[in-house]
Amino acid sequence: MHYSASNSVTIRLKLNNLPGTIARAMEAIGTAGGNLGAIDIVRAEKDALVRDISVYTGGDEHVKEIVAALNAVDGVKVINVSDQTFLLHLGGKLDVQSKIPLQNRDQLSMAYTPGVARVCMAIAENPEKAYQLTIKGNTVAVVTDGSAVLGLGNIGPEAAMPVMEGKAQLFKEFAGVNAFPICLATQDVEEIIQTVKFLAPTFGGINLEDIAAPRCFEIERRLVEELDIPVFHDDQHGTAVVFIAGLLNALKVVNKKPEDIKVVLLGVGAAGTACTEMMLHMGIKNVIGFDRTGALSSKYRTDLAPDKQAFANKTNPNQETGTLQEVIAGADVFVGLSSPDQITVEDLKKMAKDPIVFAMANPDPEINPELAYPHVAVMATGRSDYPNQINNVLCFPGLFKGVFDCNARIINMEMKVAAASAIASAISPEDLSASYIIPSVFDKKVARSVADAVKKAAIETGVARRR
Repeated sequence: MHYSASNSVTIRLKLNNLPGTIARAMEAIGTAGGNLGAIDIVRAEKDALVRDISVYTGGDEHVKEIVAALNAVDGVKVINVSDQTFLLHLGGKLDVQSKIPLQNRDQLSMAYTPGVARVCMAIAENPEKAYQLTIKGNTVAVVTDGSAVLGLGNIGPEAAMPVMEGKAQLFKEFAGVNAFPICLATQDVEEIIQTVKFLAPTFGGINLEDIAAPRCFEIERRLVEELDIPVFHDDQHGTAVVFIAGLLNALKVVNKKPEDIKVVLLGVGAAGTACTEMMLHMGIKNVIGFDRTGALSSKYRTDLAPDKQAFANKTNPNQETGTLQEVIAGADVFVGLSSPDQITVEDLKKMAKDPIVFAMANPDPEINPELAYPHVAVMATGRSDYPNQINNVLCFPGLFKGVFDCNARIINMEMKVAAASAIASAISPEDLSASYIIPSVFDKKVARSVADAVKKAAIETGVARRR
């Protein structure tokens, strides 16, 4: 069982004030598999003590088991169970604060009427001044239709809001970039495109988030073409950037070259397609993608949708066919962007010497890391409770910071490659190891390094509007 702060609870107990009662309660929690945290006295009553006990659990069902075990103990009564994650979300995770004081008439006259009129007219005469004189130049719209949220699927715009709020928090915390969640009550491609175009004057960039494939491809393509601000689908390109950073370092660990390796990729949706584009760009020639039917082959698969056909046309140079378990033989790298428990230890044993596994399905990877570790040279997942977490927060805050620093028109491949290289370079050669191919998400130097690299690449490729 995996314990996480995301499944922590505070259990309020009323305990008979007799020797051994608290010990029996702790024993019940431990026997039920709970991981004890802080123990606090809330109040003392005549014949009882009320205590709050923090417990790390394995999930909702596990909490029920722990509560049942406590209620079965003589002299112990469960008063309340508080979910720490839900408490954190009360009232939402975002707030809007003024940057300047409004404490007298002079300040009010400059911030609002009549002084603000002069600023409005300056922008009307030169719209580019909006980047300097409003929030636009450092603000991202985090846009979703709620159709592909984390590992939860099509849960709708309201249910997607906590994720988008969290995304906005990360922008601000790691790069000082303002971001605001925009959750749309439509999943129609044209309506989404038109709505984002209507909203665009407020923002300096658009971060598309958790929009299902294949429509996410069309939405991003059209918005890139029709807007004059950068558009970035993080599920595609953010994942790809951080994955490539990890892969660059993993190949150094096993002393293999990109052009010599065979990669098997399971899951050719938004993230899988973007990861493949970047792998091809870095010189990997042999990438074989798998969907639920099998290997994608331009020669042998005639059932492919347009986006998968385009994928097949660029990959699988030897036109391999068969099941994943067959084609994984001799592969140097497995990349999973699919669902839990898709490969086995026997599959890993078929791979080439010193195999690299990126099992990035969330919340549960394509193979349990504990099973994989004895059979792989490098293992990475999307989880924070294992080494080598492939986490997009290493990319998007710094990337948009760099974009805003130079007012880039678009985010091109060169800028994404620069971001990946900056993330990989955050680990020095002497510190690089199989369990440390990706820097910590809390290393704030990473965002600054990514921003500088992205800005430099934007200037060199001629897409920066400000040097």
